[in-house]
Amino acid sequence: MVRKGMKGFQALGRLKAGEMNKTEAEYDRLLKQRQHAGEILWYRFEGVKLRLADKTFYTADFFVMNAAFELEVHEVKGFWTDDARVKTKVAADQYPFRFLGITKGKRGAGWEVEQF
Repeated sequence: MVRKGMKGFQALGRLKAGEMNKTEAEYDRLLKQRQHAGEILWYRFEGVKLRLADKTFYTADFFVMNAAFELEVHEVKGFWTDDARVKTKVAADQYPFRFLGITKGKRGAGWEVEQF
């Protein structure tokens, strides 16, 4: 049951599947530029769901094939929660892809990349 006045608060950060938030949309523009430059051959937003355990799944923000034909998982966050970090680490331990955590740089300048 949702109390009156709380509905907008509970919806914060929750978008429909396949819908990008502002940070993901900005990163998508960067991936398009990199694809145009030939650094990336292919990518897809929320296109792959990985099973971690019974009834537990991980949906990657971006699955990316780089110019060396390697598949990478790019997890884009405005900030990391403990739950998101743990789920990403578990997925990285179970699957043979390169997992990258992507966050906006300090003061919105560039992107910070963390490898899992």
